[in-house]
Amino acid sequence: MDIPIVGAFLAYCAINVFTPGPGNILALSTAASHGWKRGLPLCLGIFCGYFVVQGICALLVFWLGSNVPNILWILKYIGVAYIIWLAIHIAKSTYSDSASQSNTSFTQGFLLQFVNVKIYLFGVTALVGFVVGYSTDLSVLLITEIFIAAIGTIATLVWIGFGVTIQRVYQKHFKKANLIFALSLIVCAAEMLI
Repeated sequence: MDIPIVGAFLAYCAINVFTPGPGNILALSTAASHGWKRGLPLCLGIFCGYFVVQGICALLVFWLGSNVPNILWILKYIGVAYIIWLAIHIAKSTYSDSASQSNTSFTQGFLLQFVNVKIYLFGVTALVGFVVGYSTDLSVLLITEIFIAAIGTIATLVWIGFGVTIQRVYQKHFKKANLIFALSLIVCAAEMLI
């Protein structure tokens, strides 16, 4: 992989895992409302669910590449469109406080990831946009998705660790941060097309 592609891939990953999504917001809300100890089962469920969903994404892309190889080209352009849509959505979004969650179970966190469309699109787009042009080997796809899940877990830990503090900082600089995220995503989409 070329250095600009690796840079775009890493930027795309960082933006996806550190921007608010259902898992990050739920983890932040739970940690802020119930503390780390009580929220730990839910957070472990989020982490485990993330790894399972990313494995599913790798298997899906591998199967599609093996059985319908021309679909990966189409998925790449769908991925570019998704990234541009995500950039527009991030740039136009408004800040809203998340509601406090009363259930802090492992199952709730785990199942959340199976309905978290953001991480499916993230995993598939990362593979078809940045990886399959270089390798369609299942082990490479799985390793990439493990990497994605690992940095997703780290990002969620950051949201948990900073709890209310990061929420306040993000709220204070929300528009500026989102504009930077959106512009960075546009650059990532352009790198996918090169």
